Amino acid sequence: MFASLEISTLLGSIFVILYCITIIGLVFLILLENRNPLKTIPWVIVLILIPGVGLVFYYFFGREHRRLRIITRRIYKRFLKQTKVYEHPHNIKEVPPDYISLAHLLNNSNYSAIFKGSEISVFTNGRDKINTLLEDIRNARNHIHLQYYIFNDDKAGNEVRKALIEKSRKGIKIRVLYDDVGSWSTKNRFFEQMRKEGIEVYPFLKVVFPILTSKVNYRNHRKIVVIDGKTAYMGGMNIADRYVEGNKLGPWRDTHFRITGPGVHGLQAAFLLDWYAVSNVLIKGKEYYPEAKTTSDMKMQIVMNGPTSQWRTLMQAFIFCISNAKKRIYIQTPYFLPTEALNQALQMAALGGIDVRLMIPKCSDTKSAQMASFSYVDKMLKSGVKVYLYAKGFLHSKLLLIDDMLTCIGSSNFDFRSFEHNFEINAFIYQENFATKMKETFMRDLHNCEDVLYPTWRKRPITRRLMESFMRLFAPLL
Repeated sequence: MFASLEISTLLGSIFVILYCITIIGLVFLILLENRNPLKTIPWVIVLILIPGVGLVFYYFFGREHRRLRIITRRIYKRFLKQTKVYEHPHNIKEVPPDYISLAHLLNNSNYSAIFKGSEISVFTNGRDKINTLLEDIRNARNHIHLQYYIFNDDKAGNEVRKALIEKSRKGIKIRVLYDDVGSWSTKNRFFEQMRKEGIEVYPFLKVVFPILTSKVNYRNHRKIVVIDGKTAYMGGMNIADRYVEGNKLGPWRDTHFRITGPGVHGLQAAFLLDWYAVSNVLIKGKEYYPEAKTTSDMKMQIVMNGPTSQWRTLMQAFIFCISNAKKRIYIQTPYFLPTEALNQALQMAALGGIDVRLMIPKCSDTKSAQMASFSYVDKMLKSGVKVYLYAKGFLHSKLLLIDDMLTCIGSSNFDFRSFEHNFEINAFIYQENFATKMKETFMRDLHNCEDVLYPTWRKRPITRRLMESFMRLFAPLL
């Protein structure tokens, strides 16, 4: 009896020692990865204070995947050559002089050349976007490519599915991508019915056993539709009823875009790259990149960002844009969790006399992220940034507007997750008319906002401020 007790004690001691060595080893590993200290410190805190839970969370969400590749550079360049975007960037000189360096940055880090001559329609209402999308689907003649982070089995989802099935029955080739985690609440039978009707459907980074994989942290947040290689959609709206009808937070104020012209080719390439990643099928052909007419003076660059890319392209581009602004910086984002570099860039711009305006939701669908977001407001206000809380429902729109010429639109939020973990897609648009249109949209939204004044903001309860500051420690993990 005593012998077995001693053995149990010995085994228990060995387990504790090995466990401690594992935790200490992980802490050293995190430190040796030379990450951003703001991202390193939370993981060290979690592993030390709650080692058991921290070990599990680190396995899911903490490992660095930037060195891994879903698609090789050779395949990547091969795709881009089809769209003529991987060429010597001679047309970069057509960009307004103040943005030539930015255009070079995007080209060098993301192979993003200039698409000239597109037209863009703006949707700020989910019903309008769905109706126009359904009409374009009904008019498709060759193929439909559809990719969303969330594709729900609800009224909006079934409207889109029904339209896709009808076109598939008429011989139109249809390919659908959805994010496996973003669409987790959607039962497989919803997608299986599309497969039975001849539609090719794939989940992105499928998570079969969540407790045995870290893929759950790396999600495809892109929203792309391409029809016949001539019409495309991108922006912030997913396929779900809340984008059309709202929910308990009220109406969802989001922004989406319909693109025609040469810029469609960049979104087509992005979709087909993701399609290759999940299907291992390399799709090519002139029918996917038909000749596009130049119908405006608009120049745009399509930028893909993801955790397996060599560069943090969107974060670098945002820092560059903010640091080089001359007049104004307008931002809309549902989640404001900036990296320290972006945080400092915004404060310096405001201190330097730039008109910096930040619009975030008053009420959020993610309380932890909202509390962390509010912890940044104090210093923003002190530096001169004008902060507005959108109060008419939930603000889900993503927008970066620089001066009177540059607009950045797409799927990316202004947070660590979009810059570090998610697969995102944004368009950088160089045109005064479009910038003016988006500025007018921003100004209209101000009518549904509450101005945040520093004297009032600083009077918030100390318990509230402490909780916000605590959640900010975990901003890189939210």
